[in-house]
Amino acid sequence: MAQVEERPSALLDQTTVEEEKIQKLVEKYDTESRYRVLDGIPAKIVVALLVAMSCYHLYTAGFGLLPISIHRAIHLTFAITAVFLLYPATAKSSRTSIPWYDWILALMAGGGSAYIVFFFNDIARRGAQVQSYELWLGLGFMALVLEAGRRIVGKVLPALAFFFLLYCYFGRYMPSIFMHRGYSLSRIVQHMYLTPEGVFGVALGVSSTFVFMFILFGAFLSGSGGARFFNELSLALAGHLPGGPAKVAIVASGLLGTINGSSVANVATTGAFTIPLMKRVGYKGEFAGAVEACASTGGQLMPPIMGAGAFIMSEFLGISYLRIAAAAVVPALIYYAALFINVHVRAKYRNLEGIERELLPRAKEVFARDGHLLVPLFAIIAMLLMKYTPLAAAFWGIVTVVVVSALRSHTRMGPAQIIKALEEGARGALGVALACALVGFVVGTSSLTALGLTLSNNIIDIAGGKLLPTLLMAMVACLVLGMGLPTTANYIVTSTIIAPALIKMGVLPLAAHMFVFYFGIMADLTPPVCLAAFTGAGIAGANPGKTGLEATKIALVAYALPYTFIYTPAVLLEQAQPLTLALIIVAALAGIAALAGALQGWLLKNLTPAVRALLVVPGLAAFFPSSAVKLASLAAIAVVMVLLCARSKASLEVS
Repeated sequence: MAQVEERPSALLDQTTVEEEKIQKLVEKYDTESRYRVLDGIPAKIVVALLVAMSCYHLYTAGFGLLPISIHRAIHLTFAITAVFLLYPATAKSSRTSIPWYDWILALMAGGGSAYIVFFFNDIARRGAQVQSYELWLGLGFMALVLEAGRRIVGKVLPALAFFFLLYCYFGRYMPSIFMHRGYSLSRIVQHMYLTPEGVFGVALGVSSTFVFMFILFGAFLSGSGGARFFNELSLALAGHLPGGPAKVAIVASGLLGTINGSSVANVATTGAFTIPLMKRVGYKGEFAGAVEACASTGGQLMPPIMGAGAFIMSEFLGISYLRIAAAAVVPALIYYAALFINVHVRAKYRNLEGIERELLPRAKEVFARDGHLLVPLFAIIAMLLMKYTPLAAAFWGIVTVVVVSALRSHTRMGPAQIIKALEEGARGALGVALACALVGFVVGTSSLTALGLTLSNNIIDIAGGKLLPTLLMAMVACLVLGMGLPTTANYIVTSTIIAPALIKMGVLPLAAHMFVFYFGIMADLTPPVCLAAFTGAGIAGANPGKTGLEATKIALVAYALPYTFIYTPAVLLEQAQPLTLALIIVAALAGIAALAGALQGWLLKNLTPAVRALLVVPGLAAFFPSSAVKLASLAAIAVVMVLLCARSKASLEVS
């Protein structure tokens, strides 16, 4: 049995990129990773704060939430205080100590949020009318939220939030189509600070409940050895196949991405060993980095967590989380099938082999050693199917992790591991909490000024009232708005600004929200700002621009899928007839294969430029909404495949 444990560990250790290099790359593209490394009393204070935050959320998830506004304020009190203690103001600030001014800012920011907790009843009794001192308290707190957000999520989202606040005040000076009467500072503070419409709105509410608990669940699962298990299982299942390491990257990143809310972090976690493995069997650096970026970004599209988007979508649409997750399953599987087909075709084209079987762990032994770590995932799914709330499912999932991990000595979580998981979970949730607080300014502006309705009307007018031009404009807007934003924030922004226009055009609300969700996430792969691809390129030592272009080619299906949500909502299981759904899936897979052959140059055999060009039209037609067009594309692809089979057979007989 000792040999079983040594074999995969040795392979992973040989192919893992240096930890220091990975950390620098992640810090370059993911601001959440730029936290201070403390020691002594400051470290103990911060750890105590983070552990207390996790314990508070565990208690409320298991035994009942406080009044919603109070709960959200407590959540933000913990988060914003920790951000000022953990995240330096500038790149030149100390990363090993907390300067005096950050202690003061932490107390002021935490106090501004705690004010809502202690004076909630008084604020409610007077209808949130602003007292004279509350004007300055609110303005100061809003400024601190912007600064805390800048430190942990970067400059883009705080700048966007600040612009929306300016729009509230200077509305009378805006161009005519965006003009409104303008609001006083007192009214803005009331709306953004004292009511549950701004900072303490729905977005922060989701962060303080479902999102936090699932991030904490992920921390516990990783702490018990879950990430290592996913990596070894992926090696065992796919490592020996043609171009095996690329397929390992897809499986491992997909599995990890279901519990990880960051594309960049996912690339760094799994890419550290999958990208060197891909290069080892002959993939170019650009392709290796692109495969890992696509696979890691796809984790945001795969249930159960979907980068927290599923929970927020559930709140916005007023439908169950389980319905959102079910709608996401078929598109996510099609997306990952596209990745598999692309890397397989590239491997066959370049005659790339898999990893030698003797170097790989065996699936049976991996399951025997660590298969019990799947029990918490199955427990969560079972509870959701039994109509438990996601909050309860996450709570009992965490309990199950602790209990199940104790079955084996190498996964058992002792007090030190549990405290570490509580700390890591809270720290992992800080970015989402501040992003949701910042997005509260965007959502609050939309509700205060009716900006969402104004933008919807203008988008529809510019598109001439036609659906396809509206969708094309929405796609571009989502890709632009999603650049540099975390998954949660970019979905809230795009769903607030873009989705209402699609719904007004008669699009089903679920389809409209899934449309903007997908394209917001695709910004992580779309040049010029494709953070996931840049991270993969850094690990691979490849050109970032070329890696981004390769990622766009590999994930091409993801730019077509959202249109099927609109024109054939059966793919989201909306009014889906079995035969219709089957045709959609079969046509999509055939179209993916045709496009992969056209792009990569192989389909059963090496293809001539003429055949590659011939495959493009039926490949794209497979995604058209018309069943007749889908059937015609399937027939055309089948004819090409038959001819290729015949030629392959003839060439074998001649040889």
